[in-house]
Amino acid sequence: MSSIFCPALFIAAPSSGQGKTTITAAIARYHSLQGRQVRIFKMGPDYLDPQILEQASGHPVVQLDLWMAGEDYCRHQFYQAAETADLILVEGAMGMFDGEPSSADLAATFNIPVALLMDVKGMAQTAAALATGLANYRDDVRVLGLIANNCASDRHRQLIANALPAHLPLLATMSRDPEISLPERHLGLVQASEVRDELERCFNKAAAMIAQGALATLPAPVEFSSRELPVVAPLLLGQRIAIARDDAFSFIYAANLQMLKDMGAELMYFSPLLDQQLPDADVLWLPGGYPELHASALAENTVMRSQIRDFYLADKVILAECGGFMYCLESLRDLSGNSFEMLGLLSGQAAMRDRGGCQGMQTAVLPEGDIRAHAHHRSASDNTPDPIGCGRRQRHPAPGEEIYRSRGLTASYLHLFFPSNPAAIATLFNSKRKPESA
Repeated sequence: MSSIFCPALFIAAPSSGQGKTTITAAIARYHSLQGRQVRIFKMGPDYLDPQILEQASGHPVVQLDLWMAGEDYCRHQFYQAAETADLILVEGAMGMFDGEPSSADLAATFNIPVALLMDVKGMAQTAAALATGLANYRDDVRVLGLIANNCASDRHRQLIANALPAHLPLLATMSRDPEISLPERHLGLVQASEVRDELERCFNKAAAMIAQGALATLPAPVEFSSRELPVVAPLLLGQRIAIARDDAFSFIYAANLQMLKDMGAELMYFSPLLDQQLPDADVLWLPGGYPELHASALAENTVMRSQIRDFYLADKVILAECGGFMYCLESLRDLSGNSFEMLGLLSGQAAMRDRGGCQGMQTAVLPEGDIRAHAHHRSASDNTPDPIGCGRRQRHPAPGEEIYRSRGLTASYLHLFFPSNPAAIATLFNSKRKPESA
């Protein structure tokens, strides 16, 4: 097994909302401006943060999760990145020790040192106490120091720095500045494509703050070993897959696209919002996104809706995930209470909710095989048909998201991670798959 050494750093925090994406983007932008190749990975099943981080670094961002993707997959991704990168950054998820597996588990598995990020608003020496406790909580996690976010003044910074033990220095201070805050909405950060210029200003201002501290220097190299994955057979050779991709449908794992390509599929993209012609395809994939923010435009594009219905009535294969599933229902009610007509491939209505929803890891139990997945939505569906089954939650006995089949359509709130079961995905996307009865 060969190895490559590359400087690497894991950004973790005591909870969500501490500013991990902002700081990771700032570090990436600073080192990119120095002419270095920076590769970023995002812990967990996240679609929005990787869009932000890709713009900051100039390189695609891969999501990593030990449960959803497996250790071998993660190891292979790190090794590939280390072959060309000058710096590898990993943004953690939730709190450092939250979840099974947690951010700490991923950092420990690959021996990546951790920079602990903390929003220090409203505290000083207490921030040092919390940081020390987190750093000492597990022996297999190596914490290099603290990043103090939302710091009010130089005096505030000095109080924290003086209270930290010698082995846990203050690595960087990010001042309390609304101009480096990333815009958010109900499922998280706003998509990068919607605020590209604003993000540029955030990145460059935050990068200037990074230049003043220890994070301006590359961390020590980490050893990454190779672990080749099984070769994916060309099981979809010649299959033409049309993928919805625009501001309404953008929640797509790069790993899913790559696997379809490796299987020999030809990928085509279209916009249900803007296009008047569905690509000439064998299979249709409607991924998740924000259809609730664009429901009026989706409803008004009657030409596209008619073509997708014809595709469905021709018994062709369709996969609809989360937002794509909502698009397949009869109607969608947005957060303002307005209802819009959707595709009507499945009976039922989708409605956005002010609070609540579902979030977490699940396995999609399909006739083709089990595929690991996750759910993250703030909507509910009513009056839907009987499901063919439900997702299996990672660590809870209650049934997960319902899974529907009609003709060639498979629809659910679940977002599938294709590399977790390539054979099942190949069968699911096979245009010759026998359709269910309508």
